[in-house]
Amino acid sequence: MMTFWKYIFCIASVVLLTLSCAQDEGNYVYRELDEPVITGLADAQVLTFERLRIEPDLGDVAEGDYVYEWKAVDNNGTNEVTVIGADRILDCEVTLAPGSYVLYFTATDPQTGMYWQESVNLTVSSSMSDGWMVLCSDQGRARLDIVSLVTGETYRDVLKDNGMPEYNGPRRIQWLSEKTDEASPYYLLTDDGATRLGKDDFSWKPEYDFQYEVASPDKLTPYSIVSSSFGKVVVSGTKVYYCEIMGFDGLYGSAVNKSFPVSPYVGANVLATQVYAAVHLLYDTEKGRFMAYCPLLSSNDLGGLDPLVDMDEFARIADGMAPGAGVVGSSFDSWPEGMDLVYMENSRYDPGNGKMGMTYALLADGNKRYLYGIQLGDILRYADCTYVLGKGYYGDLSGCKDIQKEGNLFAFSSLKNYMYYSTGNSVYRVDLSQSPVEAELQFSLPGEKITCMKFNLYQKAENIQKSYDLVVGSVKDGSGVLRIYEGRESDGDFSKVEPVVYDGFKEIVDVEYKERIY
Repeated sequence: MMTFWKYIFCIASVVLLTLSCAQDEGNYVYRELDEPVITGLADAQVLTFERLRIEPDLGDVAEGDYVYEWKAVDNNGTNEVTVIGADRILDCEVTLAPGSYVLYFTATDPQTGMYWQESVNLTVSSSMSDGWMVLCSDQGRARLDIVSLVTGETYRDVLKDNGMPEYNGPRRIQWLSEKTDEASPYYLLTDDGATRLGKDDFSWKPEYDFQYEVASPDKLTPYSIVSSSFGKVVVSGTKVYYCEIMGFDGLYGSAVNKSFPVSPYVGANVLATQVYAAVHLLYDTEKGRFMAYCPLLSSNDLGGLDPLVDMDEFARIADGMAPGAGVVGSSFDSWPEGMDLVYMENSRYDPGNGKMGMTYALLADGNKRYLYGIQLGDILRYADCTYVLGKGYYGDLSGCKDIQKEGNLFAFSSLKNYMYYSTGNSVYRVDLSQSPVEAELQFSLPGEKITCMKFNLYQKAENIQKSYDLVVGSVKDGSGVLRIYEGRESDGDFSKVEPVVYDGFKEIVDVEYKERIY
């Protein structure tokens, strides 16, 4: 219970506190704060080393009453913060690395510490962030030109002064967006060897040499790099090498095939995005037969089986692991033997909606030409793939005009069951859904020779529709010409399509689109 004197003390304290507050009135300086309303900001795009100017509007407030800051926050995974301005009007030369950023503008009242902030997206590009990589043979020397869709200009011989040694015998220019170093995702493949290239300006370092990715003493000169599941497969000479990546950067080990040689081509599923135990298709050139290579078969979890077997043995394994879903389709009865492989290509054409793109293989038996369509899936079928293996197509192409000629080039569409081939300066289309199949002339390029023909398999979702465009490289009087024929709207009939044309190259060997990677 409160005593009398404690009660008197509490009353006195309240009275004194009230009097002190009344006597203190007027000791503080009060001012009316004008709150800025920030407008005039919008998402911006700029090239590196160009000037960026943004003039925000703060309404009726006095400009000198505030402290300003512009900062860019890296949106490519690092979240690094860079201050690029300290005035209300941003006017600076952009030295940020190409990429995606969030740009914050902050106005702070220095007396109260209160601040107001707005943000927009900022995309910083280089002149070569987006466009065609055109690999040429300049009298045997590998030369890379870039057709920039950022600036509209073509940059010639971009590797000449980057410190890289000269490479001869160009084979491919390839982009691996995954399972490689983010700073150097482009691969130059040549007869002399292979190397990675920097992502922004194709810079080069000695450690980019492909041999730094190889544990085997063999010097590897891959024809292509096939990426699927948790690994990568290459063919160098007549040997197959595998690099496993299971949460770490692996190395290519010793040759997979010990007792027989293989062709340079590797079949794989290029449609599915989630594959756990990928199936690869190889071709034994000694016995003229397909071979299945599934690296994860050798793991104890899958029984420690031989990862490289013939197709009949692999079919038995697949049916045992996935009854009713091991092998589907009946386009052909038995796996062919005794023929020569002319060409093999992976496409995203998926007639059964099993998330297994079609791998086409053109075989020769004397003057006869036969085409097999094989669908490769996932032996575990955990994610995308419905089946392990599919017999998707068979056709006799022997009656197609000049299809037996040496030097013919082939390309397969992901739009429909179409094959295209060039002979000399002419391109033909074969509708594989017809029987018997016939060749239909698409176009001819008088006075030219076609040196490259393909469908670029874009990786970004916003570009997928362009995967149906036919890419053709040709040479006339020693000068290379690149043509892009639109495919989606034309439904794969290029006979009436007016192509986009770029010229001034050397002999074109390969073309790959450099997609914006931020």
